Amino acid sequence: MKTFVVIPAHNEEKHIQKVIQETKKHCENIIVVDDGSEDNTYDIAKKEDINVLKHIINLGKGAALRTGCDYALKLNAEKIVVIDADAQHNPKLIPNFLDSLKNVNMVFGYRQLSKNMPFILRFGNRFINKTTRLLYKININDTQCGYRAFTVETYKKIRWKASDYSMESEMIANVGKNHLTYSELPIQTIYADKYKGTTVLDGIKIVFNLFLWRLRK
Repeated sequence: MKTFVVIPAHNEEKHIQKVIQETKKHCENIIVVDDGSEDNTYDIAKKEDINVLKHIINLGKGAALRTGCDYALKLNAEKIVVIDADAQHNPKLIPNFLDSLKNVNMVFGYRQLSKNMPFILRFGNRFINKTTRLLYKININDTQCGYRAFTVETYKKIRWKASDYSMESEMIANVGKNHLTYSELPIQTIYADKYKGTTVLDGIKIVFNLFLWRLRK
């Protein structure tokens, strides 16, 4: 089945080339969405002979990922794997995700908690995980991990509206609302920059949105 890997990127000139080259070893169809980067992310990605899209301004990870997945649909994708552009996700696990996807609608990666994960992230993840379990009856180890895989038919049902980091939780909310099947895979994560990614403010917004999405059912 035709698989695409979608990589949202914002100011990732230090990592994007390596991520693309490692991803090529496991999937030939790659879409990078440069989300209004102010560095050379776009130019570096274009040299790798892949699909590269660009937002003129920074719209947020959710918007970038949605743009990439929508484009994958236009290219007749059947399966989509999404990974981050900062080298935290190892592309060598792509075959594992695709293998697991044979039996379910969606596969979630989950980071194994360790001392390398900043404390605020460990605390925030646990709280968001429990809230998700309470509201949507979905028991996922790591609701904020961005390494995921899903079929195109699943994407049509879980397509999110959030433009920021809330989109990862909105995906899960939509999985619950549509009673989709899912599985999980453990991944290793490298935290090169502990202040990058979801902030405390993002976490508060995510929890608020989880309640809001529940009420809108």
